Formats: sequence, structure tokens, C-alpha cells
Amino acid sequence: MPEHSLEPPDVRCLSSGGVQEHGDDGARLAMMLGLDVTDVLDLSASLNPVAPDVAALVASLAPTVTRYPDATEATAALAGAIGVPIDRIVLTNGGAEAIALVAAVVGAGHVVDPDFALYRRHLPRVAADAGRWRSNPSSPFGRLADAADAAAVWDEAFYPLATGEWSRGDADAWRLGSLTKLWACPGLRLGYAIAPTAEQADAVRARQPRWSVSTLAAEVVGPMLDMTDLPRWMLAIGEARRALVAGLRDRGIDADDTDVNWVLVREPDLRRRLARHGVIVRDCSSFGLPGTFRMAVPHPNDLDRVLGAVDALAASRR
Repeated sequence: MPEHSLEPPDVRCLSSGGVQEHGDDGARLAMMLGLDVTDVLDLSASLNPVAPDVAALVASLAPTVTRYPDATEATAALAGAIGVPIDRIVLTNGGAEAIALVAAVVGAGHVVDPDFALYRRHLPRVAADAGRWRSNPSSPFGRLADAADAAAVWDEAFYPLATGEWSRGDADAWRLGSLTKLWACPGLRLGYAIAPTAEQADAVRARQPRWSVSTLAAEVVGPMLDMTDLPRWMLAIGEARRALVAGLRDRGIDADDTDVNWVLVREPDLRRRLARHGVIVRDCSSFGLPGTFRMAVPHPNDLDRVLGAVDALAASRR
């Protein structure tokens, strides 16, 4: 893809990490460059690069939007897939709602930074003597927790993609998940919370707005579970990630491998410079890591495009 000209204000915007709390800047970049959003390769949001075609399924289920939502069957199907009692799991409007609801129920939490910013945003009180909230694999470093590690709340949004299993299985802790990440459907909004007890799950349901999970979102759960193959996805992501790391290192880019579907890259001004070639990555300044960028693992068919953009950066320096 040829380099596009950006005016200085837009360049400064793309260089800013402080506002980029969650990634997913593809649409904004496309608008700035005057491109269709499909012409931008958005690697700022770490979605499953080998997920099935959710859009085709959604299109086939479009007529269901004339009905009010009922997430009963979807919740039962998800509970069965994960292997937890149905009375302990709550289907939510994305992983973000799961975080907000559980934070409201527990009231206080301990966060060791760097970690996902939404914990601090939604916890009514952050205190060192409260139960720890912890992402696994860690965000932004992408490393799995040790078997002996403990937490009051485990955010397992990326755990299935890193391990090929739904959960670490800490039955006495809260466990949060993101089907949005797993199935690469951020616009659909699907997540879940698994509570230590049925009573705690009821407390989450009591706080959840009615019809929080849309009919369309609930309807895709069953068919998507049928297409879900966590062990195969884990292997495919691992292979694609190692190919990405090798390609970056071959080009002199400082890239850290991880356990999950992104890598960490250190290269000056990488976000702005790659954006000029239609590829966008996440600035980790919001994690307190200036100069570090999180690059989602692309689909294998897009690897050459990513490495071609990196080659163009090197050429522009000569």
C-alpha cells in the first residue's frame, strides 16, 4: 500500500498514546487517510486472527432483531462449553460490561500496574488490602501467570487463545471472559462473568440492565460455539505469532514474543510511521511503557502486508 500524506495535526493524534486506552483505531485512521475502513489493517485491537466469519452468521440471523432478547439458551450453551454450572455464569454485553458489573459487586480491588485500565476505571475503590484483579495472560506483556499465582478476579479474555482451554479453572475466584476477542466480533459485544458462587452471580444479574445482551448477540452464541476449536486456534496463532516475530527481527526490529495473539515492539514512532502505510498498532504509553507498541498477530494472509510496511519504513530512512 503506498504511503499517504497526513497533515501535522493528524500525525500528532496518531502519535498520542494517552487517549488510546483500548486500541481499535482502524476506522479513525481510515477517515483521516480518506480510505475505506477495509483498506486499513487494524492491529491495535488484539482479536483472534483465525476466527470464523462472524459477519456471515450475523447476516443470516438478521431477522431475529425484531424480537426482544432472551439470553437463556445462549447462557446454557456457554456454561456447557466452559464446564461451569449455569447458575454461576452471566452473559454480558462484552467483557467491558463484565468488568464493570463485577467491580460494582465486589466494591474494591487491588491492581498491580501495568494492567488493563478498565479495572481502575470501574472499581469503586482501589486498595492494597483488597483482592487483586489480574489479567491472564498479562496485559500488556502477554505472559501467562504461574500455576501458583492467585487472584480474586482473573480476567481471562485472552486465556483461551493462549492455552487452547476455556479457563484456568480457579473456582474460588471470579473469572471474566470476552467472546468479542475470541470470535473477533467487537461490534457485537459478548462477554461473560463466572462467579465463585451462585449467589454472587445473582448479585451481578441484579445490577445488569435488562436486555443488556442483544437478540443478535445471543443468537450467534450457539452456532459460534459449534465452530469454536480452541486447541486448533491456539496452534495456528502460535505459528503466526512466531512468523511475525521472526520477520520483524530479520528486519532489525526489537520484538518480544508472547504467549498470546500479540507481540510487543520497540521502534521509534512506530504507530505514526506504520499508519502512513495503512497498518495501525497500539501505543503502550497508556500502560506506562512509552516507546513500546503492541502489534496484534495478523491473519497469515496479511503477514506479507505487515512486513512490507516495515520494509517501507526502512526504505524511508535511507
